[in-house]
Amino acid sequence: MSFNDNVELDPSQVQDRRGMGRGTKIGGGIGGGIILLLAALFGINPQLLEGLTGTTQDQQPQSQTTGLACKTGADANARLDCRINGTVNSLNAFWPAYLAQYNKKYPQPQTVIFSGGTDTGCGAATSEVGPFYCPADTTAYFDPGFFQELVDRFGSSGGPLAQEYVVAHEFGHHVQNLLGNLDRAQQDPQGPQSGAVRVELQADCYAGLWVRYATTTNDPKTGQPFLEPLKQQDLSDALSAASAVGDDRIQKAATGRVSPESWTHGSSAQRQKWFYQGYKTGDINQCDTFGVATP
Repeated sequence: MSFNDNVELDPSQVQDRRGMGRGTKIGGGIGGGIILLLAALFGINPQLLEGLTGTTQDQQPQSQTTGLACKTGADANARLDCRINGTVNSLNAFWPAYLAQYNKKYPQPQTVIFSGGTDTGCGAATSEVGPFYCPADTTAYFDPGFFQELVDRFGSSGGPLAQEYVVAHEFGHHVQNLLGNLDRAQQDPQGPQSGAVRVELQADCYAGLWVRYATTTNDPKTGQPFLEPLKQQDLSDALSAASAVGDDRIQKAATGRVSPESWTHGSSAQRQKWFYQGYKTGDINQCDTFGVATP
């Protein structure tokens, strides 16, 4: 979705750490990166992967972070980092009021944009882990370079809502953390009906729920909606991104075969299904991936 040009962005909600430290040093060449992407794409603690991929800690002192030079919706339409910024602003405007209906508070998460690597409350991380949410420091991390990887390596649409979906998915993990479901991923870490898959699909559903209301979520400064009305192409872009990061599709591309017993995020069809469920219903109660026999 495109942003309304005149909405005012709040760059204080996003830290810019690009060029400020390397985080974890990844060993094993491209194989390690593929394992990291398979296991950590969209939300798994990168610390859990040490040893499996030959990672070693190579932490650098982190310089003071800076804010983004993003001011308006027009900037969000022109620049990817500002689009992340605008999406974060919209999510932080939407979730407090929505959760208040259920007497739940929404402490605002932190958001970090980085390049190469960065230190986190879950350990040091590099771009190979993809976007992720760290519950230890309640922060969502994004390397903008990933969004081109999503297109080039995984065949996703490069449309705005494909990118905004990724941000909304990570904020879905923050909501799960608030509601007490996020840790169920590590209690049952893999398989087509595992807790890990159900956690990821629920975050997809929460992303779709935000999309349902995004075009009526207003910028508190101007009173204008952050985003323009949804078009069919926007929805197709988001569904394309959800499909691109299905376990079956990533495994097929990486190894030539599909192994459901090692799934951690769900199939392409499942990810599309639950994103659309959130969008169609606009009801968080319809995102209960733990309450169905087969998600």
